[in-house]
Amino acid sequence: MKKEFDYLRGNIELIMSKIERAALKSGRRADEIQIVAVTKTIEPHLISAILDEGIIELGENRVQELVKKYDIISKKCNWHHIGHLQTNKVKYIVDKVKLIHSVDRLDLALEIQKRAEKINKIVDVLIQVNVSKEESKFGVYEEQLFELLEKVSCLGNIRVKGLMTMAPYDEDSENVRYVFAKLRDLSIDIQGKTLDNVSMEFLSMGMSNDYEVAIEEGSNMVRIGSALFGKRV
Repeated sequence: MKKEFDYLRGNIELIMSKIERAALKSGRRADEIQIVAVTKTIEPHLISAILDEGIIELGENRVQELVKKYDIISKKCNWHHIGHLQTNKVKYIVDKVKLIHSVDRLDLALEIQKRAEKINKIVDVLIQVNVSKEESKFGVYEEQLFELLEKVSCLGNIRVKGLMTMAPYDEDSENVRYVFAKLRDLSIDIQGKTLDNVSMEFLSMGMSNDYEVAIEEGSNMVRIGSALFGKRV
């Protein structure tokens, strides 16, 4: 157990040093970058350990796993849903999450609105953009982004807090820099428009293999799993 915890602390120190270096390159401080620990398949005792180290934003891809861990983890933390979200699963998490990263279509937004209205809650979301237009990835295309934002902005129980994207996997993260730069540019364009319930507070981009480049291009929220917990078996 001690070996596992020492391993985690070492990973956190390495991640923080890389974040600090990348943030400086973009004229920011490391404390302006939020780490969302991706806890998919991670056991509760390891999640508890990172909470003790001060990483309290936790991201889950699957609704069932989020709900299960929500009931198990008693320490202070904030849950994020970061994976593709089916409309029929919204009801299970709408009262549990701090932020939904993956709103990419109007029917999903309408379902979140309906469920949030029932419990009198304002739900914070990000719009997922498929910048690279990979068929294997979810997300609205750039060409439909503003239309979706305009429709979602009319929903009183949803606040759009920014954008999210996933870059194609590449061993050389420089090859996907354009994805992050494009999302940053889109967020700047959106800031120039006046839309109710829409702000560009967060740019959720960058994962274990590319978070440094993402931060250099403006990310202030990175979703880190394997670099923190190690490769999943």
